[in-house]
Amino acid sequence: STFSQYTYTMSMGRFRSTVASTQGDEVEGGKEKQVDEGTVVKAVQADTIIQSKNTTDAQTQKIEIDFDNTHEAYKSKDNIELLRSLLVFKLCTFDFLVDKNKMLMDLSKKVFGQRLFERLMKMTFYGQFVAGEDHNSIKPLIHKNQAFGVGSVLDYSVEEDLTQEEAEKKEMDACVSEAEKESPGVDHREKKYKAHRQFGDRRGGVVSARTYFYADEAKCDNQMETFLNCIKLQFSEVLVKWRRFFNLLAAQQGKSGMDALEQKLELEQLKESLTKLGVGNKDDIENWFTGEKLGSSGTIDLLDWNSLINDRTSISNLLVIPNVETGQLEPLLRKFTVEEEKQMKRMLQRVDILAKHAVENGVRLMVDAEQTYFQPAISRLTLEMQRIFNREKPIIFNTYQCYLKEAYDNVSVDVELSRREGWYFGAKLVRGAYMYQERSRAEEIGYEDPINPDYEATNRMYHKCLEFVLEEIDHNRKANVMVASHNEDTVKFTLEKMNQMGLSPTENKVYFGQLLGMCDQISFPLGQAGFPVYKYVPYGPVNEVIPYLSRRALENRGFMKGSQRERSLLWKELKRRLLNGQILYKPVY
Repeated sequence: STFSQYTYTMSMGRFRSTVASTQGDEVEGGKEKQVDEGTVVKAVQADTIIQSKNTTDAQTQKIEIDFDNTHEAYKSKDNIELLRSLLVFKLCTFDFLVDKNKMLMDLSKKVFGQRLFERLMKMTFYGQFVAGEDHNSIKPLIHKNQAFGVGSVLDYSVEEDLTQEEAEKKEMDACVSEAEKESPGVDHREKKYKAHRQFGDRRGGVVSARTYFYADEAKCDNQMETFLNCIKLQFSEVLVKWRRFFNLLAAQQGKSGMDALEQKLELEQLKESLTKLGVGNKDDIENWFTGEKLGSSGTIDLLDWNSLINDRTSISNLLVIPNVETGQLEPLLRKFTVEEEKQMKRMLQRVDILAKHAVENGVRLMVDAEQTYFQPAISRLTLEMQRIFNREKPIIFNTYQCYLKEAYDNVSVDVELSRREGWYFGAKLVRGAYMYQERSRAEEIGYEDPINPDYEATNRMYHKCLEFVLEEIDHNRKANVMVASHNEDTVKFTLEKMNQMGLSPTENKVYFGQLLGMCDQISFPLGQAGFPVYKYVPYGPVNEVIPYLSRRALENRGFMKGSQRERSLLWKELKRRLLNGQILYKPVY
């Protein structure tokens, strides 16, 4: 049978629609569907895999991949491409070049002129990490990768090159609500969810994710770029406060310190506690649970508790809860202005449009993650989309950042909700892109560091979350996961678990993803073995993707200093070809 599929990714910082050729679900009638991306990107033909074995045979056959086989890993590259990779990766190990990369690129442009500068960039960093300038020029690379079993997630990587001062101004203008502007001296939010000028430039310390700043509603409506940061901040605060309130009530019943799903509150004791706290009168509290048909088992868990907040009702009419620090009752959320309510509705409409477009065109929509003071709102909105659109197959994927201390609780709670409600769970697992920024902000402003203490703890968290989702796939085949990682040990861990569980790559339940220009020794052997694997493929004019290239240099410095493996494999393959007389080697496909 022939399989074909497309995927989008979406960033809630800016609605970034990107198209991917993927190895996914069977397309109706055996035909590939085209996605019209308008002025942003034109869909390319999806890659296909021909399966010669049936699913039962594939499940009983263990798959082992040799990541040291350089012939297989690099057979899609000619010798010039191997030399370019070696040069770029070596340059990324020099601190001076990396730290001053933006300044050096600007200087090179002045010295050599625009045309020569662009040629030099295309021979080095741009050629390594960017596919081309527009959707036509990237097609040869997309087709070549497809021929070697690797799909593509396309991303138009043009960014506004703002100064720090401009970025701070944009962020502060977007993150301050009307109520805060009217009464600047009043303490409207918890400090974590306030806009702070010293962290207004959210690009600080970020090397592996792109950052966007809100402009205005017209830009959102025309390009689906973003939704209001002030709403994300406020809604995130609501969700975190509500969960913290649940933890307070759990502690009163002697159930603190448990995993999230193990905390089950005795219903009658819960009602008494809420009444004593003055959250509502006895009849109102009774109606909360009977009206929602909650607590029929005599207990309430975190999912039941979360269901009491319906973000599709008026946001301004939420409950009052006790402030954990002061003990005083306060609104769960300060009242939105009429304009802010309108902005919230427009944002929800944009989300619905994107999700419906994904369903109609048979594509997947992956929602990217952001900083912890935004993320609860993004995750909740993504969850609402999953509940609506993932009824028949996994269309909407949420992103889980495993460097967070609460990552496992977040994954396990969402998986449990999908079980109860019967929809398909979709997850993209990443380690995370904002570690230095998150730590610095938490220390400066004065709240608990949300990040795991060290890299080893993050690895354990990643594998714990991944194993949990793989077990869910093994249990009912209704979950899907993308292992978005450059870590070879993580990929091997995934393959080992899939072999143990009898999960076949032909089932298309587990996907792998890496950046273009990095870790080809992982991506291409996986693709040639039949696994759904994708390269994140940026494209755009040379001058306008310089911020992206600057971050790749920063990211590769740490990556290359930590391991010489990729460079040694590149040298090994280059020497093998020279010894075999393949000086003019060209890929055949």
